[in-house]
Amino acid sequence: MSGMKRIIECVPNFSEGRDLDKIDKIINPFRGKKDVKLLDYQRDEDHNRLVVTAIGEPVSMKQAVVEAMGVAIDLIDMRKHKGQHPRMGAIDVVPFIPVRNMSMTEAIDFSKDVAKEVAAKYALPVFLYEESATVPERKNLAVIRKGQFEKMAEKIKASEWKPDYGPGEIHESAGVTAIGARMPLVAFNVNLGTDDMKIADAIAKNVRHISGGLRYCKAIGIALKERGIVQVSMNMTDYTKTSLYRSFELVRTEAKRYGVNVIGSEIVGLVPMEALIDTAVYYMGIEEFTMEQVLEARIWE
Repeated sequence: MSGMKRIIECVPNFSEGRDLDKIDKIINPFRGKKDVKLLDYQRDEDHNRLVVTAIGEPVSMKQAVVEAMGVAIDLIDMRKHKGQHPRMGAIDVVPFIPVRNMSMTEAIDFSKDVAKEVAAKYALPVFLYEESATVPERKNLAVIRKGQFEKMAEKIKASEWKPDYGPGEIHESAGVTAIGARMPLVAFNVNLGTDDMKIADAIAKNVRHISGGLRYCKAIGIALKERGIVQVSMNMTDYTKTSLYRSFELVRTEAKRYGVNVIGSEIVGLVPMEALIDTAVYYMGIEEFTMEQVLEARIWE
């Protein structure tokens, strides 16, 4: 990876979190490639979802992403897919984040280039979202995904939901995909000491921005059946403006209304150091602390 002039991050979400053989095959295109580094992958059986995090030089990253998407299309049949996390395709969403020597405008152009290629190669309908969105209504992934795979075949027939790339009907087994450029996102989940989904849904509604909650927070309630609990699953779309500790404390405050305790939390995938430092500073009450006081940050300069 040394000597790279430009670096882009990709965090594709695949609709497979249970079959280890399939997961290994989907991840494999990110392994052993020049100028691409697989940083992390996490699977969740309840969500039935795989989240991959990789960084790389744009040309090599494109090759890896296109190949991985092809593998997922071959292996995942959405007609049989069941999971707690909302999804609309075998490759549900493919976000690109500019990391080094790459502007957001360049990341947008890159996302469109990838979208155009996979649409043509795999006959896959692709919606552009977030910063790449061609119309305001498609900026929010939740709006695009509404109805999920089961209702997407009908939804896509409407003129306002014509895909940006690819055919005007869903891929029979792989559904549709959203691709776009965005800011770093933190997938942050808070677990509750109850199995009552009504409580998780009510708290998620009060926490998410679209319902009057925190500005840069998306949230849904999810059942973790194997553990016998529920969670508020959140996407923090700009941790610099809505901190993790704010969403955590709001969930805890709302949970008290129902006599429910927060019993833990989790982060899916990678998280910027600044997001965790910000939270640590809040809970420890450290005064006038800056990132320049973090040893690792100074070493990496």
